[in-house]
Amino acid sequence: MSGVHRLTGVIRPYAWGSRTFLAGLQGRPTPSDAPEAELWLGAHPGDPSTLDGHHGPASLADVIEADPAGQLGSPAVERYGPRLPYLMKVLAASAPLSLQAHPDLAYARQAFAAQEADPSLPRNYTDANHKPEVLVALTEFQALCGFRDPSVSADVLESFGVAALAPVVSALRTGAAGLAEAVRLLLRWPAEDRASLVAAADTPLARSLAKHYPSDPGVLVALLLNHVTLEPGQAIWMPAGNLHAYLEGAGVEIMAASDNVLRGGLTPKRVDVDELLRVLRFEVLDDPILPATELSPGVTTWQVPIEDFALYRLELSGSRPPTPIPAGGPRIIVGVEGDAFAAEDHGTPVELTPGTAAFAAADAGPVSVAGTGTVFVAAPA
Repeated sequence: MSGVHRLTGVIRPYAWGSRTFLAGLQGRPTPSDAPEAELWLGAHPGDPSTLDGHHGPASLADVIEADPAGQLGSPAVERYGPRLPYLMKVLAASAPLSLQAHPDLAYARQAFAAQEADPSLPRNYTDANHKPEVLVALTEFQALCGFRDPSVSADVLESFGVAALAPVVSALRTGAAGLAEAVRLLLRWPAEDRASLVAAADTPLARSLAKHYPSDPGVLVALLLNHVTLEPGQAIWMPAGNLHAYLEGAGVEIMAASDNVLRGGLTPKRVDVDELLRVLRFEVLDDPILPATELSPGVTTWQVPIEDFALYRLELSGSRPPTPIPAGGPRIIVGVEGDAFAAEDHGTPVELTPGTAAFAAADAGPVSVAGTGTVFVAAPA
């Protein structure tokens, strides 16, 4: 199935999702009947998208399996095997997500193999892949991303006047070297004392998180992280080992095709503190904002040091000629504003209204987008 075809993603109804953003983006009635958290666009086995082809709809995963070289291109198959190496999402959060981090590739392979060989081990890993991520805000977006200056965190925790926090404050006073001990102490706080600890955390962020998780020491760990407010178009980068949590807002997210998530708190889901501590990178992140790079008028990307994916934003104007997509291989194009059309040379255009997507196979060759508004494109780097 060559060329450019309509791609229909799957909406994941996680409890933290918005009842208005994705429905409003796609022109459906709001509020939706249930929370809508993520629109998945890709071939991840957890929820592969559906591709409209000449012979009717088919799973993108099945289409790739039947023709990996044509859909992905030989370079991608040689590097990643017969699978799409990235997963694209439109994410909409109305409540905080879990404190989480993801393993690097070497550790993911080792840990998944060990887990598969020994059924008695905790089931922390769903695959053998890493999961670095970039998120670009579509609305104002609140997030926690990476550890901030430990001395600032020490001042905040000390201001609560909780004597039992003294060892945590002391660890933070030693700088980045004490971050691991501070996090370990907080996440292993005695269960019977957690509610009083969270109640003593008197900052706007802590009070907001405590409304959702009144007995979760992750509320205190959150205060060790950079609290970022992204404006539309700004981005953050979550490499392996980066502790982060999304709080509120909508954005386009691109990641390596994995669902490996290690959680430390702010969630009703399973938490494995020991495993999280093994993968965390205890280093200070001075500036969480990932700078944008303009490639040409109206074409922006965000450069990161991995090859599984690249993300581009194309801002279109009807007064300009069609904009070439600056990437080859398997490409996913999603509209977020206006009315756009994607097509290969001399091909039939696929319309991209907000919240709709298309897939361009590697053998489609060069693809251009015309119309007005904004689209995002995912491709291998």
